[in-house]
Amino acid sequence: MANERSVPTSRLSRFAKLGSLATGVATNMLVGGAKSALSGKGWDNKSLLLQPKNIENLATQLSHLRGAAMKLGQLLSMDAGDLLTPELAQLLSLLRADANPMPHKQLVSVLKEQWGDDWLSRFSHIELRPFAAASIGQVHLAYIENGDQLAVKIQYPGIAKSVVSDVDNVITLLTLSRLLPKELDIKPLVEEAKAQLLAEADYTLEAQYLVRYKNLLSTNTHFKVPNVYVEHSTSQVLTMEYVDAKPIESICDLPAAERCFVAEQLIDLFFKEMFEFKLIQTDPNFANYHYQPESQKIVLFDFGATREITATLSDAYLALFKAGSNNDREGVLNAATAIGYFKDALKDDYKEKVIDLFLMACEPLRYNGEFDFKNSELASNIKDAGLQLSAQSQQWHTPPVDALFIHRKLAGLYLIAARLDAKINIKALFSHY
Repeated sequence: MANERSVPTSRLSRFAKLGSLATGVATNMLVGGAKSALSGKGWDNKSLLLQPKNIENLATQLSHLRGAAMKLGQLLSMDAGDLLTPELAQLLSLLRADANPMPHKQLVSVLKEQWGDDWLSRFSHIELRPFAAASIGQVHLAYIENGDQLAVKIQYPGIAKSVVSDVDNVITLLTLSRLLPKELDIKPLVEEAKAQLLAEADYTLEAQYLVRYKNLLSTNTHFKVPNVYVEHSTSQVLTMEYVDAKPIESICDLPAAERCFVAEQLIDLFFKEMFEFKLIQTDPNFANYHYQPESQKIVLFDFGATREITATLSDAYLALFKAGSNNDREGVLNAATAIGYFKDALKDDYKEKVIDLFLMACEPLRYNGEFDFKNSELASNIKDAGLQLSAQSQQWHTPPVDALFIHRKLAGLYLIAARLDAKINIKALFSHY
């Protein structure tokens, strides 16, 4: 666990953090630029911004700030890497770092605010040191009188109130650095980032999604969703059943059949979310998936990033995957258009390259037999094709926000399958839908 650091709670203190960060970055750029110019190498904003000093400053300060700054990085830095330049992708990857936990004094202050002065009476014991800490909250182990173990997720103070200003401040920082392409209409993404962050900061809403998933998967023997303790939950505290399970990336030593089973079930769940539930948990972070080897159950955590899917969008993606599985270019074009991916102003050659990208992503759907995710060049091919697209900056546009979340989830599942060295018959899996 990282060292404790107090979370700045007021808008002014949070802005000051970003302001000092921007000033420090600018100073390093000026010093580095002057040296570079004097040596005859010229002035390059991108390379100057990505100096080791700046990288370290960004990692430290943004981890300290938590909340919107870190979540915005997760939303903007798509796993497929097909929208952003390598420089911006590298910079935003810093925002995925684990956060420092709150000091005990600040933690107790939050619990008193949420539960009242007698908050300790709720439990027979609660660990004041968290066993997990991330961008919006940290998780503590607690016990109630009957001996049940609970996982108590406690939100960092000021997160919900600071979402709008934090997002605007980070975007200003990125714009000043000139790393955000002028041609990319970032406004829809920014507004969606704010809406998504506000939703994730509402633990009452997350509890509702958690219960919905538990009901949807009640007859599925392959998954476990923790119970919610509503009486110990608030909008900023989510209390759940503690589930003992292994992190998904730590099960690489299990037999191949078991690893393949886990990856297959996660991809099948994605299909269920898209085409049956019309409800998708959009964050493919490895930490959200755990496994119990004894029961062979996959444990699902963190439903803050859950989104409703309209029937129209679900049907369009089903058409897209069907067309992709049949290598049907016209079908992919029609489905992508129905999703809202193309603007009329886009040139045909650009559309063709986007279709190529979709067909590439659908390669596992076309493969006869078990697709080998680890030894496939799929991920690198998609990244290379995406970078070629990003070079055509005059054609850049903002894809539909729902599409970005869906693509990010699928790309994350591909990465999990590769990490688990899984070989899966995706074609057979998709045929049910």
